[in-house]
Amino acid sequence: MPVIRDAENRRTETPNAVMTTFASPTQGGAGLSLWRVDMRAGQAGPPHAFDAEVVWTVLAGGATVRLGDESFTIASGDTVIMPADVPRQVAADTGLTVIAAAPAGARAYTPEEGVDVHPGCALPDGDKLLPAWIA
Repeated sequence: MPVIRDAENRRTETPNAVMTTFASPTQGGAGLSLWRVDMRAGQAGPPHAFDAEVVWTVLAGGATVRLGDESFTIASGDTVIMPADVPRQVAADTGLTVIAAAPAGARAYTPEEGVDVHPGCALPDGDKLLPAWIA
């Protein structure tokens, strides 16, 4: 079906954010995963990387992004292109709402031993995880 109704959007909560999946391979059969991220002020995701490029566009709020060796702030209207295999961490300075996109099947992994990328919200695949909002 080419239309995914609002009531069909999938919501995944982690300790760091709420992801709402709009389209993905298991949600409409899309070849691209598209989701919304909502973070409260002070929340931060774990340090991690993806094996594919991920793009975030900020709809509201702001955050500090660590991407590789760089750190910068983002605000409403900004778009961040996060290259594949570059460690990243996002910390919401204020409440943060973004729309994110990645190729279907993009997998997350941690560059640091002993860090759980997304507790309870991923499918195991060796040392990489397929987050539920991308699946």
